[in-house]
Amino acid sequence: MIRLEHLTKCFRLKGDLRYIAKDVSLTIPRGESIGLLGRNGAGKSTLLRLISGTISPTSGRVIRRANVSFPLGFAGSFNGSLTGEQNVRFVARIYGHDTDSLVEYVQDFAELGKSYFMPVKTYSSGMRARLAFGVSMGINFDYYLVDEITAVGDANFKKKCKKVFQEKLQNSDIIMVSHSNGSLREYCSTGIVMEEGSLTYFSNIDDAITLHNKNMAHH
Repeated sequence: MIRLEHLTKCFRLKGDLRYIAKDVSLTIPRGESIGLLGRNGAGKSTLLRLISGTISPTSGRVIRRANVSFPLGFAGSFNGSLTGEQNVRFVARIYGHDTDSLVEYVQDFAELGKSYFMPVKTYSSGMRARLAFGVSMGINFDYYLVDEITAVGDANFKKKCKKVFQEKLQNSDIIMVSHSNGSLREYCSTGIVMEEGSLTYFSNIDDAITLHNKNMAHH
């Protein structure tokens, strides 16, 4: 279970306060995969990072009674001066995972070759994404946070990503940001629509998509 309690997150943008969440209280139960919808700039990626704990709220809190991943596809948590392998060791320690087994898993999964032992700052964005995806899949989480990316790399690598991701979802839930309604319907049963600092929960993903489309029609 993840609970948002009076959660507020705002930024000052050109002198104005912009709210990602404004005094939001909401419980996300286990056993449901949730699609996050909202117009560009609504703060979907920021909300994922709040849920993961990589950034802090302005006020209120996020209670996690579950093992929550960092956002898949978000490689910003890597230290560019460390090698891929050293970053994986660091993540393993943070999450209490067996270090050697995770290093081995990611080395095999991410297919980075010798680059695995080179500083992450030398990586292309695709290589960073493959490292991030491999680390995420190497650790068992109750909730996977997915930011627009469920597969990276060439066709074979994408197929491998999709297969391992679907295996994980046998026992885990996801909170997913995607601009593809098809992906949201494929992976999510419920939805949350973000609009001007409010979060509206729907027990059916189609109802969430309908409201989001209405919001988009009214600029």
